[in-house]
Amino acid sequence: MPSQPGTVYLVGAGPGDPDLITVKGLECIRTADVVIYDYLASPQLLRNVRHDAEVLYVGKKGGDHTLSQEGINRLLVEKARKGFRVARLKGGDPFIFGRGGEEAEVLVQAGIPFEVVPGVTSAVAAPAYAGIPLTHRDHTATLALVTGHEDPTKQESNIDWSALSGIGTLVFLMGVKNLPRIVERLLEEGRPPETPVAAVRWGTTAAQQTVTGDLRTIAGAVKAAGLKAPAIIVVGEVVHLREKLRWFENRPLFGKRIVVTRARHQASELVARLAALGAECIECPAIRIVPPESWAPLDAAVASLGDYHWLVFTSVNGVRFFFERLFALGKDVRSLGHLKTAVIGPATRDRLLEFGLRADILPESYRAESVVEAFRTEEVRDRRILLPRAEEARSVLPEELGRMGAHVDDVTVYRTEREPESTATLQQRLRERTVDAVTFTSSSTVRNFLDMLPPETQSKNLLQGVVLASIGPVTTETAEASGLSIRVTAETYTIEGLCEALVRSFQVT
Repeated sequence: MPSQPGTVYLVGAGPGDPDLITVKGLECIRTADVVIYDYLASPQLLRNVRHDAEVLYVGKKGGDHTLSQEGINRLLVEKARKGFRVARLKGGDPFIFGRGGEEAEVLVQAGIPFEVVPGVTSAVAAPAYAGIPLTHRDHTATLALVTGHEDPTKQESNIDWSALSGIGTLVFLMGVKNLPRIVERLLEEGRPPETPVAAVRWGTTAAQQTVTGDLRTIAGAVKAAGLKAPAIIVVGEVVHLREKLRWFENRPLFGKRIVVTRARHQASELVARLAALGAECIECPAIRIVPPESWAPLDAAVASLGDYHWLVFTSVNGVRFFFERLFALGKDVRSLGHLKTAVIGPATRDRLLEFGLRADILPESYRAESVVEAFRTEEVRDRRILLPRAEEARSVLPEELGRMGAHVDDVTVYRTEREPESTATLQQRLRERTVDAVTFTSSSTVRNFLDMLPPETQSKNLLQGVVLASIGPVTTETAEASGLSIRVTAETYTIEGLCEALVRSFQVT
């Protein structure tokens, strides 16, 4: 047992959108020895956890408690007494109906040091994402946050319903189940029946759903929409402002559920762009990028870099693995000073520039054939070209450069393997019919995606109505040769081009 207990950080995880966590909250997650998280804390935040940290789920959902509150309290004390730095990750703000105050009291009693890291509460964030400002000089200057979980009919209620009747905006948290009784009590206390009301479910996420009405109609509207917890309820004239201030739900891919099959370490750019357009991203990496089985061919090429005239990269992965090995061999970019460079597209160009090299050739369209065409203006006969790329890459580039008289060394610097961990998630989402589109960013993502599907007859049924989107014609050709029907092919073969093509496709439909 350590002489001093560890510190417990009661961290507000925010309302659902992982980008809304505070800088300090994120730092607590990254440095924690133990992370204890709730149902409403975004799972994406767990990507920031140290690889050697212990991660424990203690969520509570609709009466189904993984661990009782007393059990959570004991767990916090137990882990801290072992000297661990503990991040207690709670949805929203830990001190806004999150029982963080109770947990803090337990820590004080046990002599455990703690800090409170406030979070963005859903009481404020969900209305904001629904286009509802909780205060407005033309409508109200008063605001109350109320628990909706308490039974309004119990004899000793902690809620002063009479006092609430005079407050401009009311926000009820965890109140969907009790909505009819909440409405009844407000009407009994003199709130006008025409008072506007909004219910917002899964606020700040791509699954956000908003139902509006007034005190006479909202209970029926919520029931008709099938809206359930987690949701917040807003009562007051400010709800009228939603019609002209709604912004989050107006984004072009809002509510679309899109599978990203790209390798996990590369998916962030595509996920970020799709999320900014309103989509819910389902990360099911079909591939993982791994080193070659042997470095010997590349090591030999690096040892004789002075014999080459050109260095050609066809992917950001090729750039990454080439330079990692170059540095591992004790060399740096000075070894490449005499070489001309060519890249297949802007992403590869930008990655190369990070290492201090500017590409001499960037083709107009981003495929191997265009690189070949760009080389037709160069004198390559009897020139030696080093081509570090994927093991399973297409043969067109080295073959065509060879026909032009170049001597091409096609060297494997990375391989792609199937990512088995995503199979269950993908199949479950397809069976639940909760996928609107699947994106493919390379031929290897197509091939490995097919391996993740159940038998062929089931796969055809599961993919009915799902938009299959490809980053370019080569990937599309691979998919269609395998029996997949690609509906969307990007005109510009980049992540941005793929996102733009998806937007156009869903706008048409």
